[in-house]
Amino acid sequence: MSPVDSVLQLVRPDILALAPYSSARKEAKGGRVWLDANENPETPSAHKPLLNRYPEPQPADLVATLAALYGVSPAQCLVTRGSDEGIDLLLRTFCRAGQDAILFTPPTYGMYVVAAGIQGARCLTVPLIREQNFALDTAAVLKAVTPEVKLVFLCSPNNPTGGLLDRAEVLSVVKTLATRAVVVVDEAYVDFSGQPSLAAEIGANPNLVILRTLSKAFGLAGARVGTTIADPAVIAVLQKVLAPYPVPTPVLQAALAALSPNGLAASRESVAAIVAERARLAAALAKLPAVKRVWPSDANYLLVEVADSAKTMAAGRAAGVIWRDRSKDVPNTVRITVGTAAENQATLEVMSRV
Repeated sequence: MSPVDSVLQLVRPDILALAPYSSARKEAKGGRVWLDANENPETPSAHKPLLNRYPEPQPADLVATLAALYGVSPAQCLVTRGSDEGIDLLLRTFCRAGQDAILFTPPTYGMYVVAAGIQGARCLTVPLIREQNFALDTAAVLKAVTPEVKLVFLCSPNNPTGGLLDRAEVLSVVKTLATRAVVVVDEAYVDFSGQPSLAAEIGANPNLVILRTLSKAFGLAGARVGTTIADPAVIAVLQKVLAPYPVPTPVLQAALAALSPNGLAASRESVAAIVAERARLAAALAKLPAVKRVWPSDANYLLVEVADSAKTMAAGRAAGVIWRDRSKDVPNTVRITVGTAAENQATLEVMSRV
């Protein structure tokens, strides 16, 4: 059995047998008079661009541009409504309600457990090693994977702790689980790490899936543009589950503008500024009496341990400065997004008074 066939055996049998919805826009291209999709032939003049026509299910120009950005082939890319939709698609594709499970490594991104709950999949957890800056416990992860586990989610850089998981350790998990589980590496924040994506490893490891987004480094959180990167056979199965039109026309235009040469230059400049501010903010926070620890970060945020998280959060709210309380994950911690120099100064001023 080929490595790809081994991965496809993990897919829900009913999904493998499912015939995907065939939209009008998918069936026909290059027409002059469009009378196949029950669209209104007119659009209000205020709508620019024209919005009376359905968009392409997977806009070819956007897919090609994202593939070039991520160093993969277009056949390896699926554009979704943010990477959250990618998480949901993976759960619905691989996990049978009441039978299958996922594994993730807390403290980590909360959507994995939410998507699993919606699908009725069990959740197994292997905590990151706090004493090692929340490193991956590779041996424990591999030991915990049972036949019911279809998906292993690894967030790198990890949210909320900020650290990049060791590349060799992640690949060890991927290779060891080659025929047993799909390993999903969520790289939403990798642009801030200065390290390469694992996407280039998919060719040799068809059980590896990468999640990327334009929400962070490209500043398009409101547009909801994510990319699931996987073996073409896995992408083909995910397309069976994906709703027909995930990329609205205005979103497509915003994404292409962000991925233009000028947009790419602006993103690089933004990332460099955030990385510089991250270092400045971390150093300044570490000197404050109310701060007990600032964890190293490869993302656009810092996890900060404080003396009293409730008091700290209240002080921030009173000043109109909003952080994220992560004390349920790591006691007495707040996650602080790295903002502009002025926004970061506001954080420091409030923290200095706690």
